[in-house]
Amino acid sequence: MISKEQFQKELDLIIANAIREDVGEGDHSSLACIPTEAMGKAKLLVKEDGIIAGVEMAKRIFKYVDADMQVETLINDGTPVKYGDIVFYVTGRSQSILKAERLVLNVLQRMSAIATKTNEFVKLLEGTKTKVLDTRKTTPGIRAIEKWAVVIGGGENHRFALYDMIMLKDNHIDFCGGVAKAISQTKKYLKEKNLDLKIIVEARSLEEIKEILEEGGVYRILIDNFNYEDTVTAVNLIGNQCKTESSGGINLETARKYAECGVDCISSGALTHSVYNMDLSLKAVE
Repeated sequence: MISKEQFQKELDLIIANAIREDVGEGDHSSLACIPTEAMGKAKLLVKEDGIIAGVEMAKRIFKYVDADMQVETLINDGTPVKYGDIVFYVTGRSQSILKAERLVLNVLQRMSAIATKTNEFVKLLEGTKTKVLDTRKTTPGIRAIEKWAVVIGGGENHRFALYDMIMLKDNHIDFCGGVAKAISQTKKYLKEKNLDLKIIVEARSLEEIKEILEEGGVYRILIDNFNYEDTVTAVNLIGNQCKTESSGGINLETARKYAECGVDCISSGALTHSVYNMDLSLKAVE
């Protein structure tokens, strides 16, 4: 996984690019009618039940826009919220609050939706050993905050990007000329480059799983698009030789059944690509 320092840089890049995109040469609406030194206060109001996420990111945004803004946090990230709750108050220059408002809301609404969806999966898997993982099916440019939201919701992160883990999928295997060759070439590459990266290999059949196990050196086998019966067979075949992961169209209706097959984790793109933003508002306090 990427380092804490890399992750922080990703967050800073997201904020800088979003402010560039949204503010540009200036917030003329606020500049036109709000005095420069006018002070104001606003509250983040919850208008839908769920898991709040993005509070710490909102603080980073406010600080980036204006270091003098102050946030009084009432509800922390990862906390269940209900309609009418107030998450925080922000105090500072009115122009600054308005400049940051849309980005703060976009982030909080998106992250809260992802955390809420993730938490639904986590609750479904209670009583099993299975963990829920995200994927790279994220919104371009804001992967860091979406994966952060998954963790806030109780899930775990898969690889962050192409550079922090090896994942040999169907196209890698087909382009290389077979699963055993793909693994062998990968192990050779890692040794030559002196890289310490875990290897995950996607299996499309029980025969491919046997080839993977024979080649060895794999951290986790991705049991992709298997039915429940074949997943159980695959888990028994793999045993303790490496970790197991189910993937392929897994949703809230199927997650529990795959967990009961005995896999170590399930991955679902639905955590990030199929959510509707939570309804939140930033309202001025008179």
